[in-house]
Amino acid sequence: MSAMEWSESLELGLEPMDETHKEFVDCLNEMAGADAQHFLVAFDRFIEHTEAHFEQENRWMAAVGFPGCHKAEHDRVLTVIHDVRKRVEQGDAFLGKRLVEELPGWFENHAGGMDAALAHYLDAVGFDFETGKINDPNASNESACAC
Repeated sequence: MSAMEWSESLELGLEPMDETHKEFVDCLNEMAGADAQHFLVAFDRFIEHTEAHFEQENRWMAAVGFPGCHKAEHDRVLTVIHDVRKRVEQGDAFLGKRLVEELPGWFENHAGGMDAALAHYLDAVGFDFETGKINDPNASNESACAC
């Protein structure tokens, strides 16, 4: 069973971000398709990906001085995911499946809003993903979204 399908509507036009988002969808789908015996293994891979995914975006935001509301949402989602993981381990399989059902809607909203704004800003300031630096020394934070 697939929780969500990757589509062009999720693409933001920045390859490093789009690749990470495709991996998020793949990990979510692995969790959705896992049987009860393998669910926690898939969940742990999803958590590992999501922590690295959010940390990567947090580093980009820090490098360009992007507002902190985006990071705060990452922190909230990680808190929920870790709490659900503990509950699944204690036998609440329903809550794990419920999380899998809820994540696609959250992700589409987050990617289409907060991540799209970040992608636009990173592109506007000429952010270099390899060096982690802004290529346009005249770029300012004026076009960053306010939270």
